[in-house]
Formats: sequence, C-alpha cells, structure tokens
Amino acid sequence: MADRDPKNLISIAHANGNETMPEPLDLGVRVRELRKERDWTLEHAANQVGLARSTLSKIENGQMSPTYEALKKLAVGLKISVPQLFTPTQREQVNGRMIVTKDGQGSMQATTTYEHELLADGLTRKNMLPYRARVRARNMDEFDGWVRHDGEEFLYVLTGVIRLFTEFYEPVEMRRGDSAYYDGAMGHNVVSTSAEDATVLWVTSLT
Repeated sequence: MADRDPKNLISIAHANGNETMPEPLDLGVRVRELRKERDWTLEHAANQVGLARSTLSKIENGQMSPTYEALKKLAVGLKISVPQLFTPTQREQVNGRMIVTKDGQGSMQATTTYEHELLADGLTRKNMLPYRARVRARNMDEFDGWVRHDGEEFLYVLTGVIRLFTEFYEPVEMRRGDSAYYDGAMGHNVVSTSAEDATVLWVTSLT
C-alpha cells in the first residue's frame, strides 16, 4: 500500500481523466439546429426570418457570413435573442454512468495520519472524489502543516469522535452523524479523539 499525502488525492483523481476543451460553435450548424427544432423546412424558415432561401442555405452550410442585419432577422424570426444564436442548445444528457464499490473493495492509499479508501476509483473524469478514511492522527503535531486543495469538501463522521481543525475557525468536535462542508483551499486537518480510530466519509469536488 503506497504512502500518499491526502492533499494529493485530488491530483490522483484528475489524472484518471482527460482534460477536454469545448469545440467552437459553428453558426451554420446552430442555425440549422434551431430550424429543425421548430420542424421548419428551409423555405418556411426563410419566409419566417425574411431572408432569401438561397441566403439561408448558404448561412447553414457555412458558405456565407451573415451581416448583423441578417443576424437580427434570424433572431427575430426564430424568436430568440442575437446572443442565443451563438449559445449551444442545452440538452438533457443521460449517459448512464454507474460504478458500484463493494464494502472494503476501494483503492487503498495510506499515510501516517489517514488511511484512505478511494470509492468509485474505476470511474474516470469524475466531478466528485468520494473516499472513506480511517483517522489515525491523535494530535496536530502529526501533520506536516495544513492540508489544502482545490474544490469544496463535504465531511461526514461514520464512527468514533473527531476534532476538525480549520485555518479560520475554532476546532469543532464531531460525532457519528455530524457533517461539515467547507472550502478545500482553507487549511484543514482532522484528528481522532475517541479511543478507537474514527472513520469518516469525505466527498471532494473536482470542478
């Protein structure tokens, strides 16, 4: 089991996915989409927006860059604003992604202060990083400074008693069922104050 700093779990999660940049919007394709959403033929659409059929066809096929006057006619005829011509259509996308992690079958990453079990580790390009942790630390001296990382974080106590230390707040004692939501960039550490090692669930945003 490899030793890893807990703040590097965020880097591990990001490394599992690929960064992608959105493609630039094609105005012709956008106009065609808007027309087809309304179930209009090219001729009917041309009449609605007040442009020649050949002109609208050239715009849709990227053979002509419309003037601002033409853009205004398109927007009025389609009953949208000019900026909406350059905004991609928002669609409900259900990709059906799912992964199940059976109890004790997560990917284990241990440090001197925590023993992490990464959940849903096989799912790439996640927006959240969920992990269960056994809290070994008993005092702040065991940490090499604050843990900090990008994103926001949710903490839920599963067993035992912990003390949550944060950079800008007084320490908070938390017991089973207690939770906290905080900025991951704010320094934070957790220690177990119960006789046994406490266990907690952490969910960290990756976007």
